[in-house]
Parts: sequence; C-alpha cells; structure tokens
Amino acid sequence: MGSGTSAGAAREERRLARGKLRLYLGAAPGVGKTFAMLNEGWRRKERGTDVVIGYVETHKRPNTSAQVRDLEIVPRKTVTYRDQSFEEMDLDAILARNPQVALVDELAHTNVEGCRHEKRWQDVETLLDAGIDVISTLNLQHLDSVNDVVERITGVAQRETVPDMVVRQADQIELVDMAPEALRRRLAHGNVYPAERIDAALANFFRAGNLAALRELALLWVADRVDEELHSYRERHGIAEPWETKERVVVTLTGAPSGDGLIRRAARMAMRSKAELVGVHVRLEDGVTSAESEGLTRHRALLEELGGRFVDVAGSDIARTLVQVAHTENATQLLIGASNRSRLGKLVRGSVVNSIIRHAGGALDIHIIATEAEETRAWKAPRARSFLPPLSTHRQLGALAMGVVGFPALTVLMTAFRTRIDLSTGLDAYLLLVIAVATVGGVWLALAAAVAAFLLSNWYFAPPIHTFTIGNARDILSLVAFLATAIVVSVLVDLVARRAISATRARADAKTLARMAGRLVAPEGNPLPVLLQDLLDAFRLDGVSIVHEDGGAWVVDLGVGSEPPGSPDQATMVLPLTENELLAFKGHELLAEDREVLAAFSAQMAAALDNKRLQVEAANADTLAEANEFRMVLLSTVSHDLRTPLASIKIATSSLLSTDITLPADEARELLETVDTEADRLANLVEGLLDMGRVQAGAVEVRRRAVGIEEAVDAALTSLGHRADEVDTFVPESLPLVSADPVLLERVVANLIDNALVHGGGKPVRLDAGAVAGRVDLRVVDRGPGIRRDDRERVFQPFQHLGDSVRRGVGLGLAIARGFTEAMDGELTIEDTPGGGCTMVVSLPVFVT
Repeated sequence: MGSGTSAGAAREERRLARGKLRLYLGAAPGVGKTFAMLNEGWRRKERGTDVVIGYVETHKRPNTSAQVRDLEIVPRKTVTYRDQSFEEMDLDAILARNPQVALVDELAHTNVEGCRHEKRWQDVETLLDAGIDVISTLNLQHLDSVNDVVERITGVAQRETVPDMVVRQADQIELVDMAPEALRRRLAHGNVYPAERIDAALANFFRAGNLAALRELALLWVADRVDEELHSYRERHGIAEPWETKERVVVTLTGAPSGDGLIRRAARMAMRSKAELVGVHVRLEDGVTSAESEGLTRHRALLEELGGRFVDVAGSDIARTLVQVAHTENATQLLIGASNRSRLGKLVRGSVVNSIIRHAGGALDIHIIATEAEETRAWKAPRARSFLPPLSTHRQLGALAMGVVGFPALTVLMTAFRTRIDLSTGLDAYLLLVIAVATVGGVWLALAAAVAAFLLSNWYFAPPIHTFTIGNARDILSLVAFLATAIVVSVLVDLVARRAISATRARADAKTLARMAGRLVAPEGNPLPVLLQDLLDAFRLDGVSIVHEDGGAWVVDLGVGSEPPGSPDQATMVLPLTENELLAFKGHELLAEDREVLAAFSAQMAAALDNKRLQVEAANADTLAEANEFRMVLLSTVSHDLRTPLASIKIATSSLLSTDITLPADEARELLETVDTEADRLANLVEGLLDMGRVQAGAVEVRRRAVGIEEAVDAALTSLGHRADEVDTFVPESLPLVSADPVLLERVVANLIDNALVHGGGKPVRLDAGAVAGRVDLRVVDRGPGIRRDDRERVFQPFQHLGDSVRRGVGLGLAIARGFTEAMDGELTIEDTPGGGCTMVVSLPVFVT
C-alpha cells in the first residue's frame, strides 16, 4: 500500500514538472541520429529508467533495427485519410502509459489529417507538458531558419520544418556529425538507402560539396547555441569577467596618426594565438553623430584588411564603455595606446588608461602600447561640438518679428488686467514667449527676449511700478530666478533645435552615401553617370564633372548638370579622384559637413575605380600569361605527336612510290590504309588544337537552342563507331530539354565517353542522366582506377596525361570538354564511382521557353 502510494505520488510530481527534451541534431540524413537515440534509450533502461519507444523509423537499416533490442514499443495507431491507411505515433497511448522517457523519432514529421496535432513537434510539446522526458531526432535542413539556405545548397526543398525556438528550448542538443567522404561511403555500401537509390542520392543531395556545406552550417548553428548558453550561464551566476573559451583581442580605434602601429601589433598578437581581432571605437553620447574622421576611416580599412571586425559604440565614459564591450565580446586581451602626457594633463582630464584598469578589475589582460605624442588627442574627452548648423535667416527674422510684436501686445494685455495679475503670473507669461522665440530664432534672440522680459516685468509688475526700483526682496529673487531660468532654457532649446537640424542632415547624408555606395558596387553597367547625377541632385549643384589633364589642356571625361565645369578653374570645389582624374563641382558654397560627405564618397569611388582598373589589368595579364604558357606547352608537346603520323605517312608513300620493288596488292592496300589512318589522326589533332585555341581565347561560338539529351548521346555514340558497343546507356526520354549547342554538346559527350573507354580498364562504360533542381545531369561512369582528388583539376588542363601507361593523343579531350561545357553555361565535374572508378558529370540548365 505504501509503495503504491509513493509511486503514484512520484507520477503526480512528474506531471506537475515539465519534461526535458534531448535532441540529436544531424548535419544530413544517414549520420546516425536514430541509432544514437535508441542507444541512449537502451542505456537509460539499463540504469533502471522506464523507457518506451513512442515512434521510431529504422528505414529497414539492419544496424539501426538491431539497436531497438528489448525496448518497449508503444503500438502505432492507424489513421485513414482519403481511402488510404497511414501509421502514426499514438500520442494518447503514450500519455496513458506515462513512461519516464519516450523516444520519438523525426521531430519535423507532419501528421496525417485526423491526428490531434498537425506536427510531431507539437505532440512532443504535449508529452513534455505531461512531465515525460523526450529524446528525439532532427536533421539540419528541417530547421526553419536555415531551410532556404539548405535548399540553395542542395537544390532540394524541405517542406517539413520546425521553428527554431522549439529547438533552442531543448535542454540538450547533441550534434551527430560525420565527414562527407565517410557518409558517402556509408551510402555506397547500402547502409542508408536501398541499392536502386544510391546512384541518384550520390549524384544529387549527397554530393561531397553539399555535405561539407551542410556540416559547416550545422557546426555554426550549434556553436551559436553554445555561445547563447555560455552567455546565459554567466548572466545567471553574475559572472562579469570573460571566460577564455576562445581568444579574442580587442584594440581601441581612435583615428590618431599613430594608431596604425597599434592595430598591426594587435593583429600580430591575434595571429600568434589564433584569436579573433575586434576593433572598438567609442564616441561620446552627445546626441549628434559626427562624420567619421579620415584617420578613423583609414584605421577601419586597415583593421578589415588584417581580418578584424569593427565595432562602433556610444557611451558617456570611454573607459567604462571599452571594458563593457570587452566583456560583451568575451575578450581576453585589450590593447590601448598611451602617450607621454604631462602630469597636469592627467590631473585635469584624468587618465583613461588608469580608468580602464580600474573598471576591468583584473578580468582582462590589458596591454598599454607606448605611442607618439599625437595619441594624446585620442584620449582627451571629446568636447561638445564647437560648430552646430546655423538656423536659417527666415527663422531668425520670424523670431525677431515675434518678439517685436509679441512683447508689446502681451504687456498691453496684462496691464489691462493689472488688478488680477501679479508679478509671478507676468513672469510665467513672459517665459512662454521667450521659449517660443528661442525655438524659432535661436539663442541670441532668446537672450535679448529674456532681458526685455526682465525689464518689462520690473517696470510694469514689480512694485513700485513704472520704475526700475524693486521694493520687495522676494520680487528681486523672483526676477533674478526668472532671468536665469530664461537664459538656461533659451540655450537648451537652441541647442536641441540645432542638433535636430544636424541629426536630420546626418540622416540625409547617410541615405545619400548608402544610395551612392549601392550604385558604386552594382555589377551591371557604368555607374558613373548615375552617381554624378545623384551628387548633383543631393547637393543642389549646377554641375559635376570628371576631368583630367592632357598635354596642358583639361579634358572632361564625364559631366552632368546645366553648367558642368570644364576645368578646376571653373569649379567651386575640386576633389582628387585618381592619380590623373579630378572630381569638379560647380554651384553654391558647400557646408563643412557636405564637404566631408563628398570627400568620403570620392575616396570610395576612387578606390572602386582603381580596383576595377586593376582587375582589368590583372585579367589581361592572366590571359597573356596563359596564352604564352599554352604556346610553350604546345610547341614542346605537339611536336612529337605531329612527327609520328607524318613519319608513318612518309614511309608508306615512299614505299608506294618506289620503283625498285613491286608490292603485292594486299601490302599496297595496307600502306594506303596506314596513310588514311594517320591522316585522320593528323586531322583530329589539328581539329583538337583549333578547338583548344578557341577555348583559350574565349571565342567559342555557341548557338544555343532546346536540345534533347538523348539526341546528343545518340550522335556522340554514332561518331565513336564500333567502340560504342562498350557503352551501356540509361537516358530516359522523359527528361526535359536543355539549353545547349547540339554540336558542342555532341563533342563534349564523345570526348568524355572516349576518355572513359581508354581509362576504364576494359570494362563497360555506363551513361545515365537525370533532372535535379532546374538542371539535367549527364553522368559518364567508368570502372577504372579513378582519379585522385588532388589531380582532378589538373586533368582539365591541356596536354595532361597524369602517368598514363599508354600515351594516346595530346591530352586535350577533357580540356575541350570542360571549355565547351562552360561556354554553354554548364558545369563539368568529377566524382568517385561507388565501388571504384571515375564519374564525369555534365550539368546543364533546363531550357526555358
């Protein structure tokens, strides 16, 4: 009785506590998630835990089925939907059984209509709410946040997804991982899919590149989850100091001239310790975002060039903000620059270095790097902006009119009710008018208005009236307090108004720069005309032009506007663009902020133009180098292949023309056949060289149209003659048409089949095709020795034989095949043949009408 009561109490206690979810996350199908889940369930049973299998899908894999062992299985329920029967997990039966742990496979599964929930993860939520621990499995591609990324990688859409929040709330997440080659071997051995699905799986979803990308994506997702757990743990336990789980080096960026050396020192430290480099710039919270200085822009570019990450933060205290950022980044080392500043300067302004050390509290390794005296400026507390945009003239005139009219009118109105209005009421009314003048016209008019209000209040409302004498001490205090209040409020209102204008201008400048930067990096067309027009419109100029000097005269490369300047003498402002080109502006005088924006933009545009110019020069240099190398290899390689058939032809013709001997008819015919064969060999060699020359020069003429793969295969087999008998073809007629040149495609297929026959070890060659993700893949499969991974790119280079025991041809077949394939916007790659051998895969886009 007592034991039964205690067991029931334990079950009731479990119902009140939510169960725990343990999840096995797989980078791809077949890595062993279900195996691991069953193995964990069996281990828990061995320890005395009540474990049942709520649902498991073994996919008829022997090793997975063996892991079920003697675990109790809750029978599935049968659901009828559209006259068909489906087996689903019986949620109600599991709840009635009320085990301690339930094993539920395939968390992303969608239930058949008629079940309690639409998704299996919702069933799992119900089990957890009932106090039952759940161990489940999930593949990466079913995560909602990465579903679209996986589709772009694999070309396979996954409709069944699980919200990331459900997965992130799991108590334990264990990544089940496997190297891509190991998983492909497991697939080839039949441990994942049945034999009839292996080739298609290897060719599509389970490509080595796909699996490597999925593996990296899974590791990144799990690493992000680990960072979240670490950050949450430190917050829960009040741990402020960083934990050295990963080295991070933080370096301060100030824009000072000596900052370059500091950044390079930090980069060397990060490189030695394999650490992440983070550059931090702190700006004071003064309400206005100032333009980035030229020095800071240079430092930011240097940091990114050295592989660092830039962080821009605002704070009221530089030292405190730096330490907070270091803690947030979980940094282990902080580099700051220090100079030989005088003791008086440290006494007046304080030492930022000492403040950082004090705030860090020993949690960071702080490196103080001695720098030049210019660094002193970087650690001075930034002063308030000495320049704020002026208010417009019409606003100041309006405020002046408001004061000239408003004060007499308000005074007349209040004196008419003198018996009801005392000094304090008059001061309040005048203060409202002073604030209005300050809002519209700025601080100077507001100060004048405050003085006027002080005098008017004294003359009309402070006894004795109509004199500037004040008879009551309390009235003196009220008037002085009013004047001080009016002055302070006027200054603050003017400051807010000017900063609002500055902020509006900063937003406009940011939008302008963003729009121009977007056009600058646009891949299509020449962005310069549109960019110059944007500059013209943004700053309301008369004209903008790009000019350069040629023989003492100025030449306009490009100009826009009604009056584009033809030379620097005609411009109101000139900025250097490149070494020989200038950016000239004509129009009204620009403000300092506008000049900073223009300077920043011109620097970006100049860098982009130089970069494009260098890319063109580099491409031309690469083309010339490749052409020169091609000529050298051609001369050294083709000479032998030309001499051999020419020598055979020469011997045969000399024998036929000789008058000293009389040849029998059969021998004469044999010599003629030798001439014919060697002539064909020469013709093929010359044709291959011409084709390779077209590929190298990028002059392959492509006449693209809709082509059926089976047509190209038939034509290629016909060109091979009797050798085609050694090829087994499996090309469905239902394949979609591809966009290709039929002649080039025939040559590609013929070259690949010829290469497979030569290197296939005398075994038949298999040729099949299939459609996947808007493309059609044609696969030429041989059972030869295969190609080592390190040599797979080399075989596509001209004149490569890679240790062939018998040299046949000049090694142009695969090079021509890839060149023709890429000219048709296709792709030619190499894969391993399961069981040994090499598979050439031609992937072409489907023809779209």
